[in-house]
Amino acid sequence: MQKKQPNIIWFIADQMRGQATGFNGDPNVFTPNLDNMAIAGANFPGAVSGYPLCCPYRASMLTSRYAHNHSVKRHQDRLDPSYEMVTDVFNAEGYETIYLGKWHVAGLKEYEGRTALMTVPRDERGRFETWLGYDNNNSQWDCYLHGHDGEKEVSHYRLPGYETDCLTDMALERIEARREGDRPFFMVVSVQPPHIPSLAPAEYRHYQAQQLTLRPNVPQTEEARARFDLSGYYAQIENIDANVGRIMDCLRHHDIINHTHVMFFSDHGDQMGSQGRFGKCVPYEESVRVPFLIGGGQPMRYDHWKCDNAPSLINHVDVAPTSLGLCGIDTPSWMEGFDYSHRRTGVDYEERVSREPDSAYLQLIGNQESGYAWRCVVTRDGWKYACVQYGEWLLYNLNVDPYEQNNLAFNTHFHEKRCAMKALLQHWIEKTGDDFSLPED
Repeated sequence: MQKKQPNIIWFIADQMRGQATGFNGDPNVFTPNLDNMAIAGANFPGAVSGYPLCCPYRASMLTSRYAHNHSVKRHQDRLDPSYEMVTDVFNAEGYETIYLGKWHVAGLKEYEGRTALMTVPRDERGRFETWLGYDNNNSQWDCYLHGHDGEKEVSHYRLPGYETDCLTDMALERIEARREGDRPFFMVVSVQPPHIPSLAPAEYRHYQAQQLTLRPNVPQTEEARARFDLSGYYAQIENIDANVGRIMDCLRHHDIINHTHVMFFSDHGDQMGSQGRFGKCVPYEESVRVPFLIGGGQPMRYDHWKCDNAPSLINHVDVAPTSLGLCGIDTPSWMEGFDYSHRRTGVDYEERVSREPDSAYLQLIGNQESGYAWRCVVTRDGWKYACVQYGEWLLYNLNVDPYEQNNLAFNTHFHEKRCAMKALLQHWIEKTGDDFSLPED
């Protein structure tokens, strides 16, 4: 008898930093469902956002290409539909492909009007069989969807409640409607929270601003704003956690959890006052570290649930090949990422671990929001180096300085280390075909 292929669910949060979970050590937020997934599944505490900005990250997630190798190089760029995507592979393998929620790679411009009410053309919806979403919204209680459900085109309609709850409801309806013999599915649930504005259902808004523990790298001048923003941010995350729990409970109730891999991650983080900054687009930890979990699907081995002390640096280009690997599908040659599925399944574990990249490549090509470009490399042994065009910027030893309060880039005692990190960054630039001029030694 042919083995049944597993299902895949991506649950994507927007602007949720990796530190903002119980399992990764945040002393404030309550995330019991994600914590359980981290215990029973695979947690990647070293996960990074290779481009900490919504649109380029999402294009890399879909294509497994670095931003300089696809068409979404900056904010609100359009993903050329001629690029091959992970959807094409799942479609070819007989999967039902479903996308629900935020898209943000259609190239729609916010200055031309409210993008949530603009139509993403049918041929620019990633070739999903069902696509019900919006390009961008930022209004969690006033969210409109449109798209197609199979062959049926769906006009814009307003969700009846809070975005994360409603999109989860839609996912549950599709899971509950499944019958024996249905094709396996690849489903994406992409929600805007915890992106600003920090709005959440009232029952989750119990985080008192003055009682929150701030990260040590939040300067006193930014404490008041950080506390207020974080109180809503954590409420949004707790709501996300509850909805992930609803999906997991539904999979258990219908006895398909052992045949479904649930991948939870975010496109990038949020500084929330750290380093005196808010938002993203910078190579600091709060901006580039993201949560990344794989739960569900029965693992083949139980002794490798946890990543070791040198955590795997799973990146945006790795999402697609890892998803395919969980289903036993080979990574196509056009994908640039690495398949980390062995961290969940145990298949060829020792051999695959030995081949894992020992560093990750991060970039900002430049956009209207930031006004600058940078490149960065992070290593598994805890070092980070970033530079701007022709100029030094950051060098941190995260092992002893996890909050990045001691920049070693201009410390002559670390000249040799800086040169080694710069050489590693140059290797990534050449390996990926990037075009960026590093500073001279």
